[in-house]
Amino acid sequence: MVEKRLGAMVTGASSGLGMAFAERLAADGYDLILTARRRERLEALAARLRPQGATVEILAGDLSDRDFLASLEGRIASDDGLAFLVNDAGLGAYGPFLELDPDLAEKQIAVHLTASIRLARAALPGMVARGKGAMVNVASTFAFSSGVRMPARKRASYVASKAHLVAFTELLSHELDGTGVAVQALCPGVVRTEFHDGLGGRPPGVAVLEPADVVTASLAGLALGEVICIPQLEDLSALQRYFDTRNALWDSARGETIAGRYKSEPSR
Repeated sequence: MVEKRLGAMVTGASSGLGMAFAERLAADGYDLILTARRRERLEALAARLRPQGATVEILAGDLSDRDFLASLEGRIASDDGLAFLVNDAGLGAYGPFLELDPDLAEKQIAVHLTASIRLARAALPGMVARGKGAMVNVASTFAFSSGVRMPARKRASYVASKAHLVAFTELLSHELDGTGVAVQALCPGVVRTEFHDGLGGRPPGVAVLEPADVVTASLAGLALGEVICIPQLEDLSALQRYFDTRNALWDSARGETIAGRYKSEPSR
């Protein structure tokens, strides 16, 4: 009897990290459901992966389109073997917030957050029922940058959406503890992809990671139980200090009264 291959869905699979995830998962024995806007790119990728033995299904469309997103949710619900979900699709709406087209900001939220949450909600029940599965939400080191001194921080909606993905993934990891399903927020720095092409190019003097290396780090991080995977972070104690500081703030913020500085009128 031939053992049934596990399935994986990868969004944003037409280039960059999504393509690298598809290539690696096919090599690891997964059948694939690939989605992105550019059908011709997906077809070329599928033609390369099928000779490796993978079944590759293409679902081309825009994740900000609610009808298309609903069709993906339905496809997931009909699949009893989906064991891996990679939410990689992204939109780089950079620029000063007061100059940002609100429709573009809304589309970014739809792609980064609405799609990731709805696809996760569609995929995770089946994984939990089988007692095995994994989900990777591709975030960014920018998720931790809101309070960092940087020469140019004109990416409020982008950073906020990536920070949301990290928080969502962390909280899910607690809910899924003991189920056999692993979740991860993947937070790389600058990756050698087409992402920056529409943003004026990659910033000069910044280290650039290769997509295949980031995927290798992500899968190794899943095996190590890392809920937040920062591929270029050598010293994990920095991440532990981040966790410890948040816990200390949480404990300190639960007092029974307002802080002393708010109890008297400020001098005018």
